[in-house]
Amino acid sequence: MIVPAGLSSSAAVAVALVVVSSLHLAVAAGQQPSFRGHDIAGSGGPCALAVAPLGYPCEEHQVTTADGYILSLQRIPRGRGRGGGGGARAGQPVLLQHGVLADGMSWLLASPEESLPFILADRGFDVWVANNRGTRWSRRHVSLDPSSRLYWNWSWDDMVVNDLPAMVDFVCGQTGQKPHYVGHSMGTLVALAAFSEGRVVDQLKSAALLTPVAYLAHITTPVGILLARAFVGEIISGILGVAEFNPLAPPVTNLIRAFCRGPGTNCYDLVASITGKNYCLNSSAVDVFLKYEPQPTSTKTMVHFAQTVRDGVLTKYDYVLPELNIASYGQAEPPVYEMSSIPASFPLFLSYGGRDSLADPADVRLLLDDLRGHDRDKLTVQFLDQFAHLDFVIGVCAREYVYKDMIAFFDRFN
Repeated sequence: MIVPAGLSSSAAVAVALVVVSSLHLAVAAGQQPSFRGHDIAGSGGPCALAVAPLGYPCEEHQVTTADGYILSLQRIPRGRGRGGGGGARAGQPVLLQHGVLADGMSWLLASPEESLPFILADRGFDVWVANNRGTRWSRRHVSLDPSSRLYWNWSWDDMVVNDLPAMVDFVCGQTGQKPHYVGHSMGTLVALAAFSEGRVVDQLKSAALLTPVAYLAHITTPVGILLARAFVGEIISGILGVAEFNPLAPPVTNLIRAFCRGPGTNCYDLVASITGKNYCLNSSAVDVFLKYEPQPTSTKTMVHFAQTVRDGVLTKYDYVLPELNIASYGQAEPPVYEMSSIPASFPLFLSYGGRDSLADPADVRLLLDDLRGHDRDKLTVQFLDQFAHLDFVIGVCAREYVYKDMIAFFDRFN
């Protein structure tokens, strides 16, 4: 998702747009950023940090992917005042997936009246919050250490194949029900790619995609375009030998500072310049957000985003050398994720904004064109002319403009 100054997300997405945005605070203030700790035991985890203090029940869970990554999920089985006894049965499950350079905390930092997980829990849903591999609470593996390059040898293709199926399987197994899915930015990208290959669609009731990302050819943020076309991810990975893309680490911040010193570059108001002018962003929510975000990802993931921006098509990771692509895919070019292959009967709710510089309306319309054969009663599209990328997650008016209609959509398929 993407991601604004200091925030994250991805729909988002594109290599450097998110990079720069997540560095807004450090660059603008001239501070030397340092990576915040990620020890669950030391911090208590999201349940203790953000959920239980507000009076909601919360459970910490872990799921191991087929390739050995140990992912953290938080469960809010019911709302406040709905009874916490062991006999109380949770309602319809829903799984929330954040964007790139963020983690599950990004959903939990506003008030209960504004944060989607709390709104859903108070409406009787059984809420599950996912955390991507490599982020603060999903930074473990059965055999690899995060300090090794091997740990970071993955792109979002691996989330399509391993992480999303593992989390959906886990929620289904724990609840005995098919969950709804909510994704923002990169959380929509991974889902769309999975759906196009027939993954998890039989295990989900529906999917709500906020700022849906399948194409990035029309991003309008100048910083993102320049950095993506300059192969920033490849520079960091190849020349500097950095496998972990930590937005707060010196290799990245130094590169961004150098870029911001260039003529005609404004790095002091990155939220609007990266994500578009958000309509109902609360500055206090941004301040809270910056206490917990951004989060690391793999440099390979950022390279993959850059390829999507430059090539204008959604494919698997391109190893560039034909022999390497042949070794991975059996063909010289990386396979394309065909959005038109998403099952026409699978219920989809898409919501996007007219001011979004990352999930640009022109790119969303390309996705909608791919979905023109979708069953009419299974596709709901919402366009909010004044919304930008972050309004959908931490905007104070998202409840009224987005979440209300999304919940009504879910209720149709419960």
